[in-house]
Amino acid sequence: MTLLRSNTMKLVTAIAVALLFLPTPMHPLPAPGTDSAVSQSAAPSPAADPQAVTSGPSSSTQETPGSAPLRVMVGKSLLINTTERLKRVSVTDPSVADALVVTPTQVLVNGLAPGEVSLLIWDELERSRSFDLRVDVDVTAAAEEIHRLFPDEQISVTPSRSAIVLSGHVTTEDAAKHAGAIASAYSRNVVNVLTFGPVGAQEVLLQVKFMEVDRTAVTELGVNLFMPGLGNTVALSQTGQFGHVSLSNTATTTVTNGNSTTTTTSPTAPTVNISDFLNLFLARTDINIGAVIRALQQKNLLQILAEPNLIAVNGKEASFLAGGEFPFPVSQPSGQGLSTVTIQFREFGVHLKFTPVIQPNGYIHLRVVPEVSALDFANSVTVSGTTVPALSTRKAETEFELQDGQSFVIAGLMDNRVTNINSKIPWLGDLPVLGQFFRSKSLQKSNSELMVLCTARKVVPSMEMPKGPVNPQPFLDDQHFDQPKPEGEKK
Repeated sequence: MTLLRSNTMKLVTAIAVALLFLPTPMHPLPAPGTDSAVSQSAAPSPAADPQAVTSGPSSSTQETPGSAPLRVMVGKSLLINTTERLKRVSVTDPSVADALVVTPTQVLVNGLAPGEVSLLIWDELERSRSFDLRVDVDVTAAAEEIHRLFPDEQISVTPSRSAIVLSGHVTTEDAAKHAGAIASAYSRNVVNVLTFGPVGAQEVLLQVKFMEVDRTAVTELGVNLFMPGLGNTVALSQTGQFGHVSLSNTATTTVTNGNSTTTTTSPTAPTVNISDFLNLFLARTDINIGAVIRALQQKNLLQILAEPNLIAVNGKEASFLAGGEFPFPVSQPSGQGLSTVTIQFREFGVHLKFTPVIQPNGYIHLRVVPEVSALDFANSVTVSGTTVPALSTRKAETEFELQDGQSFVIAGLMDNRVTNINSKIPWLGDLPVLGQFFRSKSLQKSNSELMVLCTARKVVPSMEMPKGPVNPQPFLDDQHFDQPKPEGEKK
């Protein structure tokens, strides 16, 4: 009986020792890319959902085609469980990550720097397995901070090696900029691909009216005196500002005799040649005295009106141009001291650019850039033998907010010019009374003003067909054209 008890105790002790040294059964590791969880911690710890790397049937290195890589954060650890006893591990770049066999069936991977390496594992039978290992920056703190400050925004914070990627949609552009600034505090590389604006294809209609009034006043006064022949005297007085008068009292005669040609000049009756009669022409034939007088007052009024209607998608820029383009030569060096001339086209006319952004409160934020330009040949330049006009430009740039249907006016773009040209004959033009006959003057004043009136309206896409234009009453009614007229009615 004592011997039986002794044998029973030995058997129980042997079974207990055998069970103590047996390896703990593990769940097999699914193929990389499945949805099984990976344990990550700052220090080695048991995995909550263990993963196992199953060794291949041969000793050569094997990879799973199309499998997703293992991922670990910088400064964090990844614990990998296997069903086979491991012999050694290796990584291609020790500066990115390092791997350590902590138990015969567990591998601890530490993320050191952003990057992507290969992880190689060998078991005791020298069978190997290869995995792609990606080390990304830790975005946990950045994501928590962004979600705390923007709880109502749809912002996704994901790592991409050394960069933090912000994706999703926010309501305003300022929210997208502020989220990028917060992410930059956790990483120097931030990729901000956030979109902003209300969800949906909202549009803004801008009804614009350009009004330009140009007033010009011109005053001209001048006298050209001439005396064709009083007592064999020819006289002429003019400033040359208005028209031109010339006198001649000789005639040239050419006589050809054989191979010789003789030219003689003989006096004739005085002849007056007037290129411009100006406004008034006076002449006394009995005393041979005449005058050509310019006395002119001119007033001009020019009004230019353009009414473009533009529709722009929320957050996108729209532009309008009513004018044209003129060629502008540009000299570019081509090497060896030579240069080539290329042609660039510059725009001129009535130009408008605007960018609408619909705010969450329903207001419309507008950035408007109106511009009116015209060709100015008075200040032209010559480039490579080509005369290029200058541009006389008036433009403004402003940003503001207004409600749906409200209007705004941009005014005060004025251009005032005064041109005064005086000409006189020295000494004679300074005489107290008679000096007026030896002077001429031209005075021109111009005043132009530009005003821009804009009305912004929100537009919603609709499938309803718009109403067509109302047809006017026909000039001839076809139904009653061929009917006979009543008796007694005059044809």
